[in-house]
Amino acid sequence: MRAIHRSVAREPGRAHVRPLGMPESKTDQLAAAFCERTLPKDQWTHEAHLRVGLWHLLRHPADKALALLRERISAYNVATGTENTDDSGYHETITRFFVSRIAQFVAAADHTRPIDDLAAELILLLGDRRAPLEYYSRERIMSVEARRGWVEPDLRPLPSPTC
Repeated sequence: MRAIHRSVAREPGRAHVRPLGMPESKTDQLAAAFCERTLPKDQWTHEAHLRVGLWHLLRHPADKALALLRERISAYNVATGTENTDDSGYHETITRFFVSRIAQFVAAADHTRPIDDLAAELILLLGDRRAPLEYYSRERIMSVEARRGWVEPDLRPLPSPTC
């Protein structure tokens, strides 16, 4: 007998599929709580950012995932009492940096693997939140310009084009 699957994708060809009746993964649960703005603020860690980014990039092309993440991170911040200002909250360059790196990972990933397995591998790869400092000086990445919009790296070029 063939297993019945339910797709959780919203766009053709970007599906992450899990068998019906299987419990939602840790990543699915975390992404749902984030999107619903019910994720406790203390659980919005770098690992959570990576899982939520992966969840979006498995379902949407990079440009759409980035647009959704911009909107949803900003809204989540407001919902949890974090203002999106020149020195707090949403950071465009860091978000685009990690979306680009996650997109590279997704492009090479085996999409038949469970999302939590993919997330664990991604966290091993990008789990150091200081990764942008390989490409950006602290002064540049922490600038208001970088928080509000995309800025190019000043230490070395990124490995591939960004979103």
